[in-house]
Amino acid sequence: MKKLLLSAVFAMLTLTSCSNESSAINTVETMKTPQMEKFDKAFKSLGDPQNRPTEEEKKRNTSELSDRRKALLVPASKELILSTGVTEAELTRKTGGDMSQIIVWATEIYIQKSDEIRKNIKSEK
Repeated sequence: MKKLLLSAVFAMLTLTSCSNESSAINTVETMKTPQMEKFDKAFKSLGDPQNRPTEEEKKRNTSELSDRRKALLVPASKELILSTGVTEAELTRKTGGDMSQIIVWATEIYIQKSDEIRKNIKSEK
């Protein structure tokens, strides 16, 4: 009976210890906002077969994304920008609706938020 009780206590302590460790481990991935995750997914979708550059787009020999591929990123980019408190009117005013400017702005926000998350993780340790 004592062995059973001791085993149960030991098992409970082990489980408690493990659950505390897993909740204390925060990574940039687990702390991303939903808007950051959507932005990630949008960029990753560029690698999907249907979203890869066409032969015609490859022939242009430019590092800039085609309008077709930019259009895949714009909705998630706008959502990320708007999540910072920027209004739709301000977004339009600052970018003029230019897809490249919207994507660049969203990328800057994404990098800034990722850096903030990293700093918070370091301060928790």
